Amino acid sequence: MRVPLIAGNWKMNGSLALVEQFGQAFAKADLSSSMEAVILPPSPYLAAAQTAFGKTSLGLGAQTVNPEPSGAYTGEVSASMLSEFGVRYVLVGHSERRSLYQEDDKAVLARAQAILKTGLIPVLCVGETLDERDEGRTETTVLNQVKAVFDMLDAQQRQHMVIAYEPVWAIGTGRTATPEQAQEVHAAIRACLVDYDKQMASRLRLLYGGSMKRENAAELLAQPDIDGGLIGGASLKVDDFLAICQSVG
Repeated sequence: MRVPLIAGNWKMNGSLALVEQFGQAFAKADLSSSMEAVILPPSPYLAAAQTAFGKTSLGLGAQTVNPEPSGAYTGEVSASMLSEFGVRYVLVGHSERRSLYQEDDKAVLARAQAILKTGLIPVLCVGETLDERDEGRTETTVLNQVKAVFDMLDAQQRQHMVIAYEPVWAIGTGRTATPEQAQEVHAAIRACLVDYDKQMASRLRLLYGGSMKRENAAELLAQPDIDGGLIGGASLKVDDFLAICQSVG
């Protein structure tokens, strides 16, 4: 059975006060033991979050990583450094990293491999732009991004991946794919994974990452191939993020 995962990507937002607020709220929260909730704060807050979340069910993730284990890479963070703060999940291929920092499929693969080598779990973000959707290239775009990584991993490594489908046109715009649109792409991703390994395809978690909110979370999470959410803006509001976590049924 796939364990639902709700991951909150704070992006370049947050504060020490917000970290404490989440820690206090989730220490009292009544969440199902059959789901995972994870916060991905900016890296300067990882130590504080590790402490604040210590007595809660909240896990920790990171937003990006350098593929090198160490070296003269000013401003960068390695996977082994992240692991020292209790990080379990790391995003790779987020649309903002692809567009703002020109991280192509080769760069995404290198990061995923470095994360796996350290024993952490990559969350591979894939998705299409509005132009690509309007031109009928959604499935081709998304599956090519999946294959660019999965083709280069071995069978064991593929078992430890998570994939987040994030239609670029729905990130931070307030627009959301309908549950049917989201399910269609998730089903295509899972069908693609069957070509690698049928059992792996049935077990691997697929998250939806396009403006999931407390108002639409339950309907999206009810879809058969949506196993959780990668939450953006709503993850900065304790009550909203908690409500999304409680939508997991």
